[in-house]
Amino acid sequence: MNLIAAVDLNWGIGCNSKLLERIPEDMKYFKEKTLGKVIVMGRTTFESLPNKKPLEQRINIVLTKNKRFNPGDVILCYSLEELFIELKKYKDEDIFIIGGESIYNQLISCCNRAYITKIYKEYVYDSVLVNLDNNMQWEKVSTNEKQEFKQDIYFSFNTYIKKIL
Repeated sequence: MNLIAAVDLNWGIGCNSKLLERIPEDMKYFKEKTLGKVIVMGRTTFESLPNKKPLEQRINIVLTKNKRFNPGDVILCYSLEELFIELKKYKDEDIFIIGGESIYNQLISCCNRAYITKIYKEYVYDSVLVNLDNNMQWEKVSTNEKQEFKQDIYFSFNTYIKKIL
């Protein structure tokens, strides 16, 4: 499985169920990586999507405990056990965990690759991703040059793989 996220300098990922920064190049990168793939998210992340609709041309899976939640056009799983049964239908490399914090925390141990957009700024955040730079299980294998989004806000695309220990 893959994990994909945008993080700030403190590995913050969001505040009040919103991204810390909407960078068009990051949105394009996310789309390129996940188009035609399976995306797994929590209910709050789903509800933060544009118009609270599934992302097109992807299989949208929502992990939620809320049995009354039924937005249509998504696959609902009410437990990790249910989710893992559903995920067996797909190739491991085609599965992307897209958030939020709780979902990342529950599934990061199942991921082998992480696509991280680093935003070189500190934001106010209320959700965070584990810092892969400080995690001995993960190794950064690629990074591109910093790009400027707007004045004093830079970002880069980074790929991490889980080490076999």
